Amino acid sequence: MTGLVPVVESFCLMPEIKKFYSKILLFGEYSIIRDSMGLAIPYPLFDGYLTFPYEKPGVSMVIDSEMRAFVLYLKDLLNSGEQDISLLGDFDIDSFDFDVSRGLYFCSTIPQGYGVGSSGALCAAVYDRYSKNKFSNGNISAIELSKLKRIFSLLESHFHGASSGIDPLISYLKRPILIKSMDDLQLIDLPDYTEEKGGIFLLNTGRARRTEPLVNLFLEKCNVESFSGLCQNVLLPITNGCIKSFLDMDQNSMYEFFRELSDFQYRHFSPMIPKLYRQIWREGLKSELFYLKLCGAGGGGFLLGITADFLKAGKKLIKSEIRPLSFQR
Repeated sequence: MTGLVPVVESFCLMPEIKKFYSKILLFGEYSIIRDSMGLAIPYPLFDGYLTFPYEKPGVSMVIDSEMRAFVLYLKDLLNSGEQDISLLGDFDIDSFDFDVSRGLYFCSTIPQGYGVGSSGALCAAVYDRYSKNKFSNGNISAIELSKLKRIFSLLESHFHGASSGIDPLISYLKRPILIKSMDDLQLIDLPDYTEEKGGIFLLNTGRARRTEPLVNLFLEKCNVESFSGLCQNVLLPITNGCIKSFLDMDQNSMYEFFRELSDFQYRHFSPMIPKLYRQIWREGLKSELFYLKLCGAGGGGFLLGITADFLKAGKKLIKSEIRPLSFQR
């Protein structure tokens, strides 16, 4: 097997102990919009944390423009009278503003535009540092989980226009979450897969992408009755089957559902599949050595794959950067 996903180099200074991980949506891309289940996990390979640069004599302080814009957004939000704004009532915006003026920035190895939660990790870090009465990231009730999701939805909407709050929730709690519906979340433990010959892997397309145009395209396609019916009657059961078989450790069923999902996306989600990977995607289906699916919105970033034999699949994917995922309790 060749080519592992490279960790993004970082020249961050004064590292702090508390880091916030990236996330991966294993199953549920697009179908979750139509009320399928979803399964999201923290991914510790990439992380980020808030820190200050070293102060050097004669060097003027540089203020991070994105952090400054985030401060202004939160100030407007706190003064807006938004229905859920009371959830942010204990947020110390003055301290956040002051620290940004002193050069506070988010030191991160999480690649942006890859669908692994770079903005979610930032929101989790800011909430953790500046909320005076924050929810524990240890034992948390279902009601607290729902409120925390709403808080993160407000915070991350600055970056995406709208947010479910799932990405920062995963990053903050550092726990896998089973999304039964957007109003029904469950913290879970992942099954302990120890198979060494095969398994699920990430494939790096090597290009960033924007989520909003692709999601908007999907929503437009859902206005067509035939496509909407396919999603409701075919995609949702396949996605739910992937999740159930994965959590039940039913590997035979999981491989079959994964194949069906790969085939469905190849036939119906072509605009979301990077052009350079459509042939590889098709070769996987034809050879049955591996199957690919979107990881998030698609269009670039990472793809998710599954294989029963990494050695054989690696020969087909020799020009691609792949990294096996490990699932342990």
